[in-house]
Amino acid sequence: MAGDAPDAIERIRQALLRRGSASAANPAPMIDKSAGGFHNLNHGSEVKVSSGKASATERQEQGRFSGEGPLSIHEVAQRAKVSIATVSRTINGVPTVTPELSRRVWKAIEEVGYYPNTHARSLVSGRSRIFGLIVSEITNPFFPEIVQGFEDVAVHHSYEILTTSVGHDPRRLALAVRRMIERRVEGVAIVTFGLEEALFDELKSRKIPLVFIDVGPALPRISNIKIDYLYGIRQAVQHLAALRHTRIAFISGPLSLKSAVARQRAFVDSMEEIGLPVNPKYLIEGNHTMEGGMAALRKILDLRNRPTAVLCSNDMTAFGVMRQSYEEGMQIPRDLSLIGFDDIRLAQFMIPPLTTVKMSQTEIAQLAFDALLAEVQREAPSPSGTEYTLRTSLVLRDSTALVANSSTRGRTKRPK
Repeated sequence: MAGDAPDAIERIRQALLRRGSASAANPAPMIDKSAGGFHNLNHGSEVKVSSGKASATERQEQGRFSGEGPLSIHEVAQRAKVSIATVSRTINGVPTVTPELSRRVWKAIEEVGYYPNTHARSLVSGRSRIFGLIVSEITNPFFPEIVQGFEDVAVHHSYEILTTSVGHDPRRLALAVRRMIERRVEGVAIVTFGLEEALFDELKSRKIPLVFIDVGPALPRISNIKIDYLYGIRQAVQHLAALRHTRIAFISGPLSLKSAVARQRAFVDSMEEIGLPVNPKYLIEGNHTMEGGMAALRKILDLRNRPTAVLCSNDMTAFGVMRQSYEEGMQIPRDLSLIGFDDIRLAQFMIPPLTTVKMSQTEIAQLAFDALLAEVQREAPSPSGTEYTLRTSLVLRDSTALVANSSTRGRTKRPK
């Protein structure tokens, strides 16, 4: 073990230097290598490096780094009446520590208010206990609900998350993934619904677990959450058909996204299954925003034989349709039946409450976290990756109704 001391010394020196350079308020520590240890001349604390039986992780824990506060692992050991090595093993979950000793150590940690230096431990263990989560647009209420669900599961498993939004920009996505890898995350969930393909060549050699939605390739350490769009959209089309709607429009997302193409394809297939015609003029490309929904409805209302029902590719588009309907003096569902997609929390509070196809954000978050955790714990990666399936379903509320006669439908433009 004596041969480990120089390596440990160098690792601690680098850790101190990094912490010291974090801000101008904390100048880089000056290190004195005399007397068999380090002396941080800025803070007056000493880091002893022993050549005894303590592991490298335990030796890292013995330091009182700036940022940990005035308490160190020494106080914990004294309070619990155990060795420093036992405290370190308890913190790191080493199974050789007896339950009685573990309870004593954690009680002492709570009493003295000690915060272990997780950064120093991760330098040696190679485990950061951090997962990355990348979403496409944090301003869309669909994604914060995924972030919240992912964090809830992470906290339960003693993990932290590093989150970023890339705004539908493939360059920002590539930069975000690179930053997360540099920060030693154990895995990354990429929930951007179509931007991921540009990264495949770069990521497949990185050897860290990755989770994609719909588009994950069959490669080791890759998990793919496949969304069953057809199941819920078929229910929506059949519901409208049961209300005697035959002229049904579909407002898609940007058709540059595979997820948007998949949803439109599910709509067309569902219409054809029950023998309803698909008018190409009723297929409107939107952009998954409220403004896009407003613009799409204006196009629909300019048609000579306009539809009696509209199915949207997401709830934000449906909210835009609702707003434009208000501007046009139309009432939903009397003049137009409307169905959204996603079932974000706001959908139930709209007037009228929005009927929508549910794609559970909580389930996506749970599946994504479970997939990453399973890959981290797996001894050998599956050669062709892992696939999970999430089924969509229709949630009935008040934005659809029996089709009205053309003579009873109105369009009275609101005065400006």
